[in-house]
Amino acid sequence: MSAVLQWKIENTTDATRGQPLAARVLARKVELEDALADCSPHERVQRTAIETALAAVYLLMTGDLAHPPDVIARALSDWLERNKHL
Repeated sequence: MSAVLQWKIENTTDATRGQPLAARVLARKVELEDALADCSPHERVQRTAIETALAAVYLLMTGDLAHPPDVIARALSDWLERNKHL
């Protein structure tokens, strides 16, 4: 009997692994903006979580995203991991 692993990639954080950090952050930001647009007004917890994640990344996306300082790069990487299941 053989086992077959089936990986289902459900978010851009996992789908873009191996790409430059800036591309990964921008892809996830767009994905969250789309999710926020699709959220109904009654989904308050989900809406608040997405709005908080987007507010955090907007503050980090200053300057040169292609060559961020080490501190910003680390914060962006942490942001990706922290918000990959929203």
